[in-house]
Amino acid sequence: MSTLEPELFDVVVVGGGPCGATAATHLARAGVRVLLLDRAGRIKPCGGAIPPQVMKDFAIPESLLVARATSARMVSPRDRRVDMPISGGFVGMVDRDVFDEWLRDRAASSGATRRSGDFETLSRDASGVAVIDYRSTAVEGANEPSRVRARAVIGADGANSSVARAFVAPTKRAPHVLAYHEIIRSPSFGNSNFDQSRCDIYYCSRLSPDFYGWVFPHGETTSIGVGSARKGFSLRRAVEALRKETGLDATETVRREGAPIPLHPLRRWDNGRDIVLAGDAAGVVAPASGEGIYYAMTSGRLAAEAVMNFLVTGRARELRAARRRFMRMHGRVFFILGIMQRFWYSSDGRRERFVSICRDPDVQRLTWEAYMYKRLVRARPLAHVRIFFKDLLHLFGVVRP
Repeated sequence: MSTLEPELFDVVVVGGGPCGATAATHLARAGVRVLLLDRAGRIKPCGGAIPPQVMKDFAIPESLLVARATSARMVSPRDRRVDMPISGGFVGMVDRDVFDEWLRDRAASSGATRRSGDFETLSRDASGVAVIDYRSTAVEGANEPSRVRARAVIGADGANSSVARAFVAPTKRAPHVLAYHEIIRSPSFGNSNFDQSRCDIYYCSRLSPDFYGWVFPHGETTSIGVGSARKGFSLRRAVEALRKETGLDATETVRREGAPIPLHPLRRWDNGRDIVLAGDAAGVVAPASGEGIYYAMTSGRLAAEAVMNFLVTGRARELRAARRRFMRMHGRVFFILGIMQRFWYSSDGRRERFVSICRDPDVQRLTWEAYMYKRLVRARPLAHVRIFFKDLLHLFGVVRP
């Protein structure tokens, strides 16, 4: 190879969040020559909740947890409060700046080449191999143009994915919710609305006309935020209102962040040649809840496996397996959650009834089992039947919220 030719990797992973870092780790451990390219200083706005299944499936040490939530509080438009304790379990809370960096370090220690840079363009050399141009930000203040080649590319560069828009799904932007949160210092005492071991979720059109607001404790800090797809709705004013309502308006603000959250998986994740999407770039955020870390890491692993099969066989159709396998595993859950978001979040009256339903022990037990272990629970058919008829009673107003 000529010394003037750009460096050749088997795979370039664009984006170093949980999805991209997981894909890079998986590839590197399999002996694939992989470059992990990530924007320096990026912190994803996120509530930071991870279920135990993340820790089990991806070997996440408990030392990364900054808090453990043992219950959730659902707050209705009329300020009805329903507590949902987690029996015998917990939801782990992580700080994304620390968590994501740990994942990137693990990828590097597994053998991936790690570089800081902003992806710019993808072109082709004379032989048709992908050429990736990026601006290196390895040194503070640096903005040097750099170029590498790759036999395959994984686009894990978020909901505003440049890779997706340019090479996989260029027609229009996928539906999304805009999320905004403020990281604040957690109050140490004297606030009856705040509990370090509880995640609070607010269903109210004042705070979000089509999504929800949240208060998620992270130990020394807390994430307080809202999301909405409604154009013109002020997320900052909604967070300001939520902080006042919860008595958190006087606490120190550490930082403010915002980002889009995709509403459903894209219909296609690959370009039919050598590129596959994963994570937010592929739209794998759970509707209704906005949960994304578990699904991002799962899709990153599936994308890595699809790419490895492509590298071995040379067949571009192998890339389709990433989406196919993901939807086989989680498509039914996404479908149900999508219906739930469109129906129950459509008015304050329905939100009131939704929160009321959450008082039901069957609903609580099945909700937590599905969330914690990432599967629909089929072992309790009678509970599902009871929930179905209770939902109908609430829907038709037979039961008062």
